[in-house]
Amino acid sequence: MSFAHLHVHTEYSLLDGSNKIKECVARVKELGMNSVAITDHGVMYGVIDFYRAAKAAGIKPVLGCEVYVAPGSRFDKEAVGSGDDRYYHLVLLAENNTGYANLMKIVSRGFTEGYYYKPRVDKDLLRQYHEGIIALSACLAGEVQRYLSRGLTEEAKKVALEYQDIFGKGNFFLEMQDHGIPEQQLVNQRQIQLSKETGIELVVTNDIHYTYAEDAKPHDILLCLQTGKRLSDEDRMRYEGGQYFVKSPEEMATLFPYAPEALENTYKIAQRCNVEIEMTASYELMVNGAHCSDCDIKVTVEPRHSYRLCKETEEAPGNIDTKDAQ
Repeated sequence: MSFAHLHVHTEYSLLDGSNKIKECVARVKELGMNSVAITDHGVMYGVIDFYRAAKAAGIKPVLGCEVYVAPGSRFDKEAVGSGDDRYYHLVLLAENNTGYANLMKIVSRGFTEGYYYKPRVDKDLLRQYHEGIIALSACLAGEVQRYLSRGLTEEAKKVALEYQDIFGKGNFFLEMQDHGIPEQQLVNQRQIQLSKETGIELVVTNDIHYTYAEDAKPHDILLCLQTGKRLSDEDRMRYEGGQYFVKSPEEMATLFPYAPEALENTYKIAQRCNVEIEMTASYELMVNGAHCSDCDIKVTVEPRHSYRLCKETEEAPGNIDTKDAQ
C-alpha cells in the first residue's frame, strides 16, 4: 500500500508543533514513505527549510498550510462566530508552482487583511486564488466536520459542495482522522455517507504534531507554555490519546481498514503535487571583510562606507551602498 502524510505540523507551528523538520523527514524515510507534506497553522515560515531537508533526503516535499477560514468576511473584526466557530480549519496543498504562488498570497492576506486572533482568510480569497491548489477539509475544527459533529448533515453537505465549487471537482477532499477520539469516529462515518451523496472523495490523515509516540509528554508541556497553564490544571488544552505522531503506512491501514481508497488517495494527491523552487544563487555576506559561514544563502555586500553597530544603540550610523550581488 502507498501512503503519504498530508497533514503535518512542524516546529514552525509555534508552541503547538514539536515535530522538527529534519527529524520528521528522516522518520518518513525510515518508515518507507517517499513523500510528506508540511501544513503548519496559518504560516509558511518553515517551507524552505522543509523543502531543502526533504530534497536532501530523497523525499518528495508537498508544500501546504492549514489556514484559518473566517465564518464571514476576513475583514470583519467583530466576533461573527463565537468559541469554536470563530474560525474554521482548512488544509491547502500546492499542486504546482502556480498553486504555490497562490498559497503564498492567501496566507499573506490572512495576516495583512484578516488577522483577528488568528491570520484568517475567507472564501472570497480562496475563490480568487484557488488555481493550482488542492484542499482537504481538515480536522474536527474544519467547517464540514463541525456541522457533522452536531448532526447538521444538510449544512455540512452545502458547505462541502461550496468548497468543491471553489477549488474544482477533484481538488477538494473530505478528510478523516482517528486519534482514538469517539467524536472523530462518529464524524468519519458521517463523512463516508456524505461522500456517497456528493461524489466528493475521501482522504485519511494523521494530525501530526510530534515525530515519535514518546514525544507526547514533551508536546503536552509545550501546549502548557502556549496557553499559560500547568500540567496539573484540569481545564486546559490537550491532545488526547498520544496519537499525533508520524505513523507508518501499516499503522494507518490498521486504523482505516474500511477506507482503502481514502488511504490510496493520499499517495495520489502527493503525486499530483509538484512544486519546484530554484535555489541556484550563492552569495556571501561581507561586512568590513567578515562573513557568516553558517548561512546557506550568502550575499555579497561591499559597503563603500564603514558599517559598525553603535555599542550603545546597536544601530547603524549610516546607510550602506551595495554593488549588485555576485
